[in-house]
This record gives sequence, C-alpha cells and structure tokens, in this order.
Amino acid sequence: MSIAASIVIAIVALLHVYFLVLEMFLWDKPAGRRAFGLTAEFAAQSKTLAANQGLYNGFLAAGLVWALAAHRSDVAMFFLGCVLIAGIYGGFTASRKILYVQALPAAIGLVLLFV
Repeated sequence: MSIAASIVIAIVALLHVYFLVLEMFLWDKPAGRRAFGLTAEFAAQSKTLAANQGLYNGFLAAGLVWALAAHRSDVAMFFLGCVLIAGIYGGFTASRKILYVQALPAAIGLVLLFV
C-alpha cells in the first residue's frame, strides 16, 4: 500500500468518524442541523434513524482503520468499495454533495491502491 493510498484511506476513515459524530451525537444539535440543513422538528423526528446511519459510518471507519493497521490492501479495497457504493447511492437519492464528500475520496483511494 503506497503512502498516498494510506493517506487517502486515513482521510476517508476520519470523514466517516466525523459522519458518525454528526449523525449519532449532533443530529438534533445546532451543528448537526446546520451540517444537514435540518429543521429542529425534522431532526427530533429522525434522530434514531440518523444514529443508526452514524453507526454504519463507524463500521466503515473501523474497517478502514483495520486495513491501515494490518497493511491489508484487500481489506481497504473492500471498505473503500462499500464507501463508494454508499456514496453513489446517497448522491443519487439524498444529495449530490455526497458524491463529492464521500464517493469521490473513496474512488481516489481505490485508484491509488491499484497504482
């Protein structure tokens, strides 16, 4: 695994830890509502769903950290692939911004693993 790939994988992992914090702990707080453009009412109603989504982002981050710690390109490819697919799905169903914030970094990481 190249240094460039490792750096991008670490960035993707950190992004997903950030998503976990936003979705699990800050969803109905001003910072979380601002990040996702939510009303207080909608944030309160969807808090449990967001926490579940945040937990999944934590699993993605954990897998990427595992890949880095174990120097396992195959594990990194799997988890970056999961992030890429989730980012593409989210980009087409929720917000185009997800394509750039989640899918693009994962795609860059995958390319760097193959180079």
